[in-house]
Amino acid sequence: RLWLGLPKLCRGLGFGLPAPPHPGQGPWEEGGALGVLGSGPHLRAVLLEAPGRCVPYAVIEGVVRSVKETLSSQFVENCKGVVQRLTLQEHKMVWNRTTHLWNDYEKIIHQRTNTTPFDLVPQEEGTGVTVRVMKPLDAAELSLETVYEKFHPSVQSFTDVIGHYISGERPKGIQETEQMLKVGTALTGVGELVLDNTTIKLQPPKQGMPYYLSSVDFHTLLQKQESNVRFWKILTVIFGFATCAVLFFVLRKQYRHHQERRHLKQMQDEFRQAQERLMHEMNMEGGETLKNACVVCLSNTKSCVFLECGHVCSCSECYQALPKPKRCPICRQAISRVVPLYNS
Repeated sequence: RLWLGLPKLCRGLGFGLPAPPHPGQGPWEEGGALGVLGSGPHLRAVLLEAPGRCVPYAVIEGVVRSVKETLSSQFVENCKGVVQRLTLQEHKMVWNRTTHLWNDYEKIIHQRTNTTPFDLVPQEEGTGVTVRVMKPLDAAELSLETVYEKFHPSVQSFTDVIGHYISGERPKGIQETEQMLKVGTALTGVGELVLDNTTIKLQPPKQGMPYYLSSVDFHTLLQKQESNVRFWKILTVIFGFATCAVLFFVLRKQYRHHQERRHLKQMQDEFRQAQERLMHEMNMEGGETLKNACVVCLSNTKSCVFLECGHVCSCSECYQALPKPKRCPICRQAISRVVPLYNS
């Protein structure tokens, strides 16, 4: 039986598709979140009525059946499939110079994938229509079963071991794997459904949406994608909160620095103003002090009047210290007598 999942999936992705008829009217039957389309000509009828004979995003469930020849396993007898992937993977230990530890390293040295055309058919033989699967290797999730796996350990001599320790690489061996999509596997395909002449094809969507070929049913695949979306939403919210918190702390720190710089500038301005005011007062007081200061010591106030020249230029201590004959420090005229000066 084939399933066409249109309503919820397509509405969730923004496609304006017509809603299915009510239960019992036409080919649609309501099956929970998935619209179930009966087998037979109903699928072809839906595609004929769709614009461009194309459903942009549909879900098809069926069983794998090859169109012509099948691919046989190289290692397992009576194992046939439509997709075969052979892989040779190298395993070795690599010395990490930073952590000083040996780390496991894996590298695919050869991989080959063989395909053959195949269809998805209903599980009931002889009923329904077939859907040709196009470009299966482009699927974001292609379920391949591992049918053969063998590890071939590398044989090393003593000199090889010493050389590997010197080079920093220690080969462990080669792992040989064969994966196949077997004939008869139940597969769920999600992609674009197209009616090409008489052939119904499932191909990668043109809108850039993911293309799935999974061995799980549609409900499990949908739950898996919803859980992934939920995980990324939670991660986005966490990173959003973390970004907001970091931005808040950065802005708070910048604001504090701005306030500190502003406060420091204000203090510097106040200090400069106070310094200028103090210098101005000191200059005024210093001018008066310097004007009345003794011309000899420049510290004491003038307190003597020299006669007969009449100069007032010295204090009594400096006058007593003048050498004999005593002369006026200003005009060098002989001092005949001294008259004390009193400032009131």
